[in-house]
Amino acid sequence: MAWNNAENEREKRLRREEEELQDRKLQGALNHARLMEDFLKQKEREVLQLQEETRNFITPENLDKRIEECLDNPCNYNFAIDKEGRIVKRSVPS
Repeated sequence: MAWNNAENEREKRLRREEEELQDRKLQGALNHARLMEDFLKQKEREVLQLQEETRNFITPENLDKRIEECLDNPCNYNFAIDKEGRIVKRSVPS
C-alpha cells in the first residue's frame, strides 16, 4: 500500500511539472507574440515617418519648382556667431 501511495504521488508530481512546463511555454509564446506586435508597430511608425519625409525630397518632377523657390527666397549663410551666441551678419571688408 505504501508503494502504491508513493507511486501515485510521483505521478501527481510528474503531471504537475508537465502542466507547469506547458504554462511556461504558453507564457513564453504570449510574450514573444507581444514583443513581435510591438516591433511591428514601431516599424509601422518608422515607415509612416519616412513616407512623410519623402514629401520634401527633390524629384525630377518638382525640380523646376524647387529651383524657383530657391531663387525667390535667397538665403545668406555668410555670418558669424560671437562668444555670447549672437549672430553677427556684418562682415569686415578686406
